[in-house]
Amino acid sequence: MKKSLIYSAVMLSLASSYTATATEKSQEATEVIEVKGRAQTFYLDQQTTVGTKVDADLLDIPLSAQVLSKQLIIDQAARDITDLYRSIAGVSEFSYSGVTFRGFRDDGNVFYDGVRGDPFSGFSVPQLFNVERVEVLKGPAAAIYGGGEPGGMINYVTKKPKFSSEKNLNLTLGNFALKGISADITDGITEDLAYRFGAFYEAQDSFRNNADQENIEVAGGLLYHIDEATTVDFTFDYIVQNLGGNRLRGVPVDDNGNFLVDPSYNANEKFDFQDMKALVLQSNLKHDFSDQLSSNVTVRYMDNEREQAYHESRSWVDVNGDDKADINDRTIRREYRDQYRANTELSLTVDFVYETTLADMEHQILFGGDFHDIETDYDYFRARYEKDGVKNLNIFDLNYGLTDPSTYKLKDMNRDGLERTRSSLYVQDMVELTEQWMLMVGARFDKFEETDSDKGSTSYDDSDVSYRAGLTYKPAADTSLYVNYSQSFKPVSADDFEESLGRIEPTTGNQIEIGAKKEWFDGRILTTIAFYQIEKENLVQSNPDFIDSDETPNISPIRNFGLVESDGAEIVVVGDIFEDLSVTANYAYNDTKIVEGVDRNSLDSNKFVNAPKHQAGLWFRYNIEQFDSSFAFGADYVSEQISFDEQRVKPYTVFDVSWTTQFDDVLLSINVNNVFDKEYAVSGFSKRNGHFPGAPREVVAQLAYSF
Repeated sequence: MKKSLIYSAVMLSLASSYTATATEKSQEATEVIEVKGRAQTFYLDQQTTVGTKVDADLLDIPLSAQVLSKQLIIDQAARDITDLYRSIAGVSEFSYSGVTFRGFRDDGNVFYDGVRGDPFSGFSVPQLFNVERVEVLKGPAAAIYGGGEPGGMINYVTKKPKFSSEKNLNLTLGNFALKGISADITDGITEDLAYRFGAFYEAQDSFRNNADQENIEVAGGLLYHIDEATTVDFTFDYIVQNLGGNRLRGVPVDDNGNFLVDPSYNANEKFDFQDMKALVLQSNLKHDFSDQLSSNVTVRYMDNEREQAYHESRSWVDVNGDDKADINDRTIRREYRDQYRANTELSLTVDFVYETTLADMEHQILFGGDFHDIETDYDYFRARYEKDGVKNLNIFDLNYGLTDPSTYKLKDMNRDGLERTRSSLYVQDMVELTEQWMLMVGARFDKFEETDSDKGSTSYDDSDVSYRAGLTYKPAADTSLYVNYSQSFKPVSADDFEESLGRIEPTTGNQIEIGAKKEWFDGRILTTIAFYQIEKENLVQSNPDFIDSDETPNISPIRNFGLVESDGAEIVVVGDIFEDLSVTANYAYNDTKIVEGVDRNSLDSNKFVNAPKHQAGLWFRYNIEQFDSSFAFGADYVSEQISFDEQRVKPYTVFDVSWTTQFDDVLLSINVNNVFDKEYAVSGFSKRNGHFPGAPREVVAQLAYSF
């Protein structure tokens, strides 16, 4: 409630200040003419703000970035972000909603419209109904976006109201009892006011035992042109997600990565669940003070609640006292977790852009700051093993339904929540040194403050200055070469350490990257090649000497260790090869290894968990104009990985196809994912939780009506 009032007060204040400066509106409608500088393509979208916070062409910026277009999302029938990983070089699944990004695990470097406030809060996979396109920045982003992992970041650009009339109705059917319906409408109300409203419902059973999902989303907003220099929009997004049989873990494997049981295995009972509700309110205000100075202000309020109750695998049960007994005679000990989590977040971002000429050089100077405040609640009750009433599970002869949570001896784990505040100031200068040379320099100061309520108000605060610099050389109008240096900084969370047991240092990183970009066929194709080295220090991991707070009270549950180095190369090709043939293709090589310190989770003393050396993704779309149809083919390859407990994760390749045809205003598409029904694991975790299985063959049919 407090943040809702703050949100309203901030927006009213901002709106009032800008309205006061507004000039009298033009009495006649202004015709807007959009001039295209290159041929239009299905998948190539070169204009982005990711990485710079200002409108820029991918060819000009000294960064490796990708934009996944609306058309690509439609063609791949992508319903959540995991459906798009094949199209992002250097990104693969880690676990749950987490990814491996240039070799490093990343669970939370997620932005919406360039600001923090993830409604899925790292526990669920982001859905794409309310997403217009996805922007991906590779490498550290701390100098412009603040603390995070050094591998990269994902920014979801949400759908906004438009003055052009668009009305869409979509029906979805598929195997595993998939059914869904969505509607989206946007139009102008007056010459200055536009609206959007969308609603989405989808339900599906899982290939995993006892699991299903239901997703509901309602979103919309208003866009108001106050005058020629000022626009403001207000949007909302309400999300309900009900996941049955969750929180999903993996499937046990042997040390060579073979599943011990069918990939449908699930340690959860049918009555286990994870339910989430989230409300997002956001406003964006843009104003041009002059031809040289403009501003962009975004306020985002997010309220999120997650309830979950699930059974967690803990360890194998010894048979006859022999822990090396035949694996077929073993069962799994489980614990039961009953948890409630809630986040209330407020983000405020204020950017100014000033364009000027100094010393005969064109400067585009960005300066501003952001503020992000989080208050969380956390209740955690646990019952462990048969002593608390939790029945063991025989994974080979599944004995679901014999255990009853109402009989468990639940222990209050005495969790509460935390308060976290991040505030920053940053500056960036994009300098056109000559017609061929461009320089980008930037720095950001961050202040972090956090209090963990469940540990006697343990407090943690820190600050950091992050830098980056990049240089672009354009020997021709369609070619650029670049080099950049950037830093990352990730503050420690107060709930990650006991103050009396020693300080946990923040994790820092830096990257050196060189690359080349080239346009082909009159701008219809863009290729990007990048080579990089990332160093990450003071990683935080579980302390192997810590067992339980009751059994090892004087040992910290986590610890810092060493230095990890990630060396890699990426190539991305996006655009139209011919008029009727479009492609997005990528290959990534990455060698992530521990170069200093000891990690107990290493297979040969230096391999890093879930960091494949080779990845490749491909998606071809061929348009058959005479039949108003198109055919697409996709492939996704990920090489061998290792889990936290040194178990091999086998390499895999899966293939997808789609067919789309148009009947007047009706579009019919059929997508078949994992065409050959390959059995595989996307990543590894632990011996007790196993590997995360990939989905079997899935058929999705969609009928879209535009009117």
